[in-house]
Amino acid sequence: MNILAFESSCDETAAAVVRDGRKVLSDVVASQADMHALYGGVVPEIASRKHVEVIAALTEQALREAGCTKADIDAVAVTYAPGLIGAVLVGLSFAKSVAYGWGVPLIPVHHVRGHIAANYLAFPELEPPFLALAISGGNTLIVDVKDYTDLEILGATRDDAAGECFDKAARVLGLPYPGGKPLDELARQSRGGVYKLPVAHVDGAELDMSFSGLKTAVVNIAHHAQQTGEELDRAALARDFTRAVSDTLVPRTMEALRRTGRKVLCAAGGVAANSIIRADLQAACDRAGVRLYLPPLRLCGDNGAMIGAQGYYEYLAGHTAGMELNAYATREIGK
Repeated sequence: MNILAFESSCDETAAAVVRDGRKVLSDVVASQADMHALYGGVVPEIASRKHVEVIAALTEQALREAGCTKADIDAVAVTYAPGLIGAVLVGLSFAKSVAYGWGVPLIPVHHVRGHIAANYLAFPELEPPFLALAISGGNTLIVDVKDYTDLEILGATRDDAAGECFDKAARVLGLPYPGGKPLDELARQSRGGVYKLPVAHVDGAELDMSFSGLKTAVVNIAHHAQQTGEELDRAALARDFTRAVSDTLVPRTMEALRRTGRKVLCAAGGVAANSIIRADLQAACDRAGVRLYLPPLRLCGDNGAMIGAQGYYEYLAGHTAGMELNAYATREIGK
């Protein structure tokens, strides 16, 4: 089964053709990073307009690279939630038109489910049940993946996502947008231990997280140094910040594994590309006897292939939609 898949939830337009949920025939992405770098972050209206400009040509490229024509496509999958609402609407509207025009099923895919499914493309042997740590710019979740389409949130951030926190920290450190990779490189230049940063706990919800206080602390440290003329150890702050994020994520994930009895963990999302967090997860899983799947860096960020992978299993579960399907800025992963 060949699925043409679209992803446009933020600032990257992506199209892919995926066969049987596991084999990538093509995967093309049009990045807007250079444009949004002018503003230090994503401007939603600009992102939406750029999606409109490139999505048709990107679809043709995806089909061409896959060696497919429209006659070879059995279904269309698309991110319908969550994300920047204007951006999601562009991809969803285009996917609807393709599915309607070609007479094939339309498959709605939750963006975070797609991130988790990226692991299916990298690891053919991986099957549910397992635990997933989904960490991206808009979402931070600990998810029990009971089956391909049966997922339950065990823990989540109460405020900012980990990726949003990374972007803000990178910005105050004067790093280019997007800040994840430059901050990772800067952090590796120091052993840290210079700045004391908060690791929040949510009373009565031990698996939940909070990053707003950490983000504020980094901003305050940087601004204080600027205002007083003190020298800011940027590399140490980057390292201590990353350590605080990891110290929030890893212990809670290991506790979720203990509670559920799962022996397999998958990381997913853009923050899963961070080298320090990847190393900390691997070390913790080695100690606990847990098998860890870390997606290759190319599958950590937004892409169409992950939507095609999850779309296949949504289709098998009978989760298709009509032209009345709407886009949502927020949506629980279980829906």
